[in-house]
Amino acid sequence: MKKKILVDMSATLIHHGHIRLLKKASKYGDVIVGLSSDKDIKKYKGYNPELNYKSRKEILQSIKYVKKVVCTNYHVSEKDINKFKIDLLIHGNDFSNHLTKTKFIKFKRTIGISSSKIRRKACKILNR
Repeated sequence: MKKKILVDMSATLIHHGHIRLLKKASKYGDVIVGLSSDKDIKKYKGYNPELNYKSRKEILQSIKYVKKVVCTNYHVSEKDINKFKIDLLIHGNDFSNHLTKTKFIKFKRTIGISSSKIRRKACKILNR
């Protein structure tokens, strides 16, 4: 039986950095994306996502590296880990959770890309 790997994401604007992270994670087992709710993104990031939860989930479910998408807290908790029987948590190096019992791996972010950069570029284009 393959290990269950949780990759927690907001995935507000999905890009190749997300795909690379999911591809790396898939080498460790079946990838379950822990997707933040719209409410949590507003609470922790301060804005409403461009794509709502349902749309982000649909996109992520269509990615070949993803076995399943579930709703988790923005800050993944031991409760989330236990609920979905997760063996390993994988995240980009902007990892901000404070889990004590969970094994996790941080991967470096893809250089030059982030949802924030895409958002800023789009705003700049709109304001021309």
